[in-house]
Amino acid sequence: MRLAPAGFRFTAKLTRTLTHEVDAGQWRGQAALYREGIAPLVQSGQLSALLLQFPPGFVRDPARRGYLAGLLDEFQGLPLAVEFRHASWAADRVFAELERRRATLVAVDAPVLPGLFPRLDVVTNPDLFYIRFHGRNVRGWRSGNLQKQFDYDYRDEELRDWRRAPIPRMAARAGGG
Repeated sequence: MRLAPAGFRFTAKLTRTLTHEVDAGQWRGQAALYREGIAPLVQSGQLSALLLQFPPGFVRDPARRGYLAGLLDEFQGLPLAVEFRHASWAADRVFAELERRRATLVAVDAPVLPGLFPRLDVVTNPDLFYIRFHGRNVRGWRSGNLQKQFDYDYRDEELRDWRRAPIPRMAARAGGG
């Protein structure tokens, strides 16, 4: 942190034990430890976002909705960015709740596959929009191998498509346009 250039900001990603491998009896304690661990970033004003990235199996159901609400409560007051991988979360009610909480819905560029969260340019937080470029490697995405999944070089045209439309629209909605 001290070696970072002036004005440099960080995104901290939650651990797997809070997003992928959750222990119902221990997650609150882990969340408190995590919050304590990122306190220097928060105190220095260098935390741009706290990324809550959920796996494809994190399907929208009552139990997971409740867990997400609890997790958002635990990290209330921090700049939160939520990345869903399952298409069931692509719903206006979800977007409205994120907006109410001033949590950012992460826009994801990934392959178009059944069940995978779609490419959207929805802005739920006027203070921040967040895009993750995971690549469009269809074969690698479902291979179970992270190196293959994210082995993708974007073509200039694919990145230009984002620059032409989604990014300017998102920036305008987030107050940066």
